Amino acid sequence: MTPATDGPGTGSVEGTSNSSMTSVRDSWGPIAATLFAILGFLPIALWVDGGPRYSDYAGQLVEWVSGSAIAIGAGVVLTILSRRLAWLWPVHAVERLGATLAARPTTIIAVITGIAFVAYALIARVVFGGRPILIDEIALLYHAQILAAGHLSLPAPAHPEFFSSMQIVDALGRVYSEYPVGGPAWLALWARAGVAWLAGPIAGAASIVAFASYLRIAEPDPRTALGAVAIFAAAPFVAFMSGTHMSCVPALTFALLSSAALVHVMASPVPRPLLAWLGGLALGAAATIRPVEGLAFALPAACWYLWRALREPRRWADAVASAGGVAIPIAILLYVNTRTTGAPLRFGYEVFWGSGHDLGFHRTPIGTMHTPARGLQYISTYALELQRYLFETPIPSLLPAIVALALTRRMAATDRYLLVVAATLAGLYSMYWFNGFYLGPRLFFALTPLVALWTARALPRLYARTSTSSAGTRIRRTAVHALVVSALVALVVSIPERAVQYASQFGTERWIRPGVAPRAGVHDAIVFVRESWDAQLVARMWALGVRPGDAEQLYQAIDACRLDDAIGTMESARDRGAPTIDATERLRALVGDSARLATIRLSVGSSARETPGAVYPARCMERIAESQAGVLPLAPFLLLHDDRTIYARDLHARDSLLTNAYPDRPIYLARPASDAPTALPVLVPVSRDSLMRDWRGER
Repeated sequence: MTPATDGPGTGSVEGTSNSSMTSVRDSWGPIAATLFAILGFLPIALWVDGGPRYSDYAGQLVEWVSGSAIAIGAGVVLTILSRRLAWLWPVHAVERLGATLAARPTTIIAVITGIAFVAYALIARVVFGGRPILIDEIALLYHAQILAAGHLSLPAPAHPEFFSSMQIVDALGRVYSEYPVGGPAWLALWARAGVAWLAGPIAGAASIVAFASYLRIAEPDPRTALGAVAIFAAAPFVAFMSGTHMSCVPALTFALLSSAALVHVMASPVPRPLLAWLGGLALGAAATIRPVEGLAFALPAACWYLWRALREPRRWADAVASAGGVAIPIAILLYVNTRTTGAPLRFGYEVFWGSGHDLGFHRTPIGTMHTPARGLQYISTYALELQRYLFETPIPSLLPAIVALALTRRMAATDRYLLVVAATLAGLYSMYWFNGFYLGPRLFFALTPLVALWTARALPRLYARTSTSSAGTRIRRTAVHALVVSALVALVVSIPERAVQYASQFGTERWIRPGVAPRAGVHDAIVFVRESWDAQLVARMWALGVRPGDAEQLYQAIDACRLDDAIGTMESARDRGAPTIDATERLRALVGDSARLATIRLSVGSSARETPGAVYPARCMERIAESQAGVLPLAPFLLLHDDRTIYARDLHARDSLLTNAYPDRPIYLARPASDAPTALPVLVPVSRDSLMRDWRGER
């Protein structure tokens, strides 16, 4: 690996700096260490009012103390024993191995990438069953299937209440996901070949290669660079996320590709417009997948290109080429937005949720106020979660990186770039109203390369800053042994436990896979999926034009049976061709003193509001009983296309709208085999005559 330096020990790629710039540069490490320590260790999320509380800080604090005590205590014991047992401190063998590996960086990177890809693929198949689990994944794959079939969207169904789902937009006569087209497009590449489950592992492996390319410039020590690559590839958060269908994985891939191109361009003594153009292309692709991540990487990159061009006019070729590369994917994104949402700068998020979805401090789609205090609370929560989920070690995950930053005085331009990216990302996501968590703080997933790099630098920085005295030697040995013990605990205990935890969840989503209906003897049928009553009511409100955020607020504020009656009245009027009404305002008129309402549990994670002492008709009591007997999510069924079987939400009497449209199809009901939380679905045949009798009773 070739360091690009302009002065002793700087690792800088932008040229010699004056003394004032040097003093500023020398403060970057301690400042970054302080900020990471404040966010990563202090319970700011508990001190700030206005948002969801981080309830597990006390437990996490116990884990930090006990885990660190075990690792450091074991490190002390091993350090003492290593005085007599030389094999506990094989420093010369390790140095020889490091020199050997550093002499063959390309081969070692290829080996790390290959092993990681196999591991990620195994996680995708064994841990997650090769299926999308989270609703975000389901919506992304749903849209990917549309793209793979050669369409940007699907025609809206005549009765959307049967097929609607969270994160799926049904507006202006079109159906597509709320996500920017880049994420579904990446999945579509692999869905077309029938291996959509490999999209994450492929992106994860590509991220390793891109990160290694970045480090060829950013890290002068080849052994540290290889260590950073290995740490990034093996990080449990990275590995588990790379086994999913989530868009944050390919977004990071393209962001790292653009960053690698950027630092190689900056390190070159001559302009490299082609490489700058390719980097811009990758950066634009990242923005089409996750715009916030794209913006976080783009802003400091643009400033760097501009600063370089102003200093060296011939470098305008790089700046213009990079901008031209970015423009191509962005132009595609704007075109797709125009064809789907109706406006180039309107995203599916806004169509689905309304303008309250946008970044900023304002009233959110669910009616709460997103304030700067709430944003700080979220950022604190993400940092605390990163401490646990990034490495799964008994020692807090950010601690080695914080130590390395604190011991660093001269900060290279490449390092400052990633730190500015991290600060920009945190600032942007502080303005996002939704608290995103899946397998860890997924909104901070793009920070994993930065933490991996500084984690790899922890021991070299410690060695450089401690003396060669006996006390310094003990400190170094104890640190090495403690980190080794911490890594072994994660490898043997924490990571397997986490994998078992993930593999034991979402059994229904794993069961719902292509071919499940034909294997059960179901062909050319209508399968009604029994969802919880709250999901039915919300979907019916959506079909009447109520935005998802408003629907959630109305559902929480109105007696469920009364809400059911009001929705049914408006549906009947619409079916008869009556003039369109403002369903949201009509339902808001039903909102009274919600504090008087009681909550009744329907199923795991869902509930309904009831009026204490009220006597409900049999129809409403049946809805409650059905929900408590066991329900299924509709969304995973929407991904199936088995033998032309139609999967639809069971809406009871309204089901006649579909059965009448398909009079010759057999009818099945999808429901859990029992009321046990882990019960898997069964497809139960239902006769049309029995349905007609039930529907007449409801009417």
